Formats: sequence, C-alpha cells, structure tokens
Amino acid sequence: MRRAERCDRSGQWPLEKSCGTVTLTHEERHRRRARLLTDGGEEILLDLPRAVVLEDGDGLALADGGWIAVRAASEPLLEVRTAAPAQLCRLAWHLGNRHLPAQLEAERILVRNDHVIAAMLEGLGARLRQVQEAFAPELGAYAAGEGHSHRARGPASGQVAGGHGGAKDAGEDD
Repeated sequence: MRRAERCDRSGQWPLEKSCGTVTLTHEERHRRRARLLTDGGEEILLDLPRAVVLEDGDGLALADGGWIAVRAASEPLLEVRTAAPAQLCRLAWHLGNRHLPAQLEAERILVRNDHVIAAMLEGLGARLRQVQEAFAPELGAYAAGEGHSHRARGPASGQVAGGHGGAKDAGEDD
C-alpha cells in the first residue's frame, strides 16, 4: 500500500504529477492517519505528523514521489437564507450557540441536513432549501493553527463529479 506523508495546499503542489484523486466528505477530510480509497480504487495510507483539514484542491505527497489530489465530495446540506442580512447573522448566532459546523457566506449559510435544526431555523424565519454541494464549514477559533486563507467561498471549484472512495479507520485516532 502506498503511503501519503505530507499535504500541500491547493496551488502549492505539482498538479502535473497527480496520479489520482480521492474524494472525501467534510468529516472524512479531517484526518491524521487513515486508509483512503482513491477514486480509481487504489488503497493508500494517509500518515501525517498531525491532523489537518484537507481541502478541495490540496495534494497528498506519496512516498514514491507521486501525488493524489483531494476533492471535496458533494453532500446533502441545508441552505439557509433570509430576507435581511441582520436576520442571517441572528441565525448564524443560533447555529454557533449549538456548536454546529456551518459554512458562512454573504447571502446564505450551509449546514448539514438535520430535521431538528431545520425546524428550529424555520421557526426563526429562515427560508430553507435542500442542496447537494461540497461542505467547507468554518474551522473555528481554536483551529487557527490549521487554518489557511486560500479557500474560496461558495461551491468548491474543480470538484470531480461522481462517486467517492472515502476514508477508513487505519487503527489510530485522528
């Protein structure tokens, strides 16, 4: 099994050396050590020195010199919109108060699709729509060491369509 020992951020690795892709959900993209199944069916071992949040476009450096491109999987999400920006800010506060992962944008918020949260948001005046998109929530104040500013807001660019391989536990907590 080939081993990935380093992650370089989008635009900072040699894309021309890519020998495959791995498409992962948001939850699967926060890893240190895991068995990953590439979109081509190859199993690789992710073995990083510390846990990181992998983002769409990042590259995983393989020990043999190759690279695997990370793709953000499309996930079922709730799109939250309101009539006024102040109301959207209020809803963001309520979501944050519940420590829910949320992707904050100028005119909408994306959260995981959950019927209890949907009922709360509707009760607070939100307009909701179920969407299928890549999920890139805010990392939070205590994840500052992992954060980086290259992430574009909105749907992930360069997303690969189709199924995804995913991550499997490699016998060690991430």
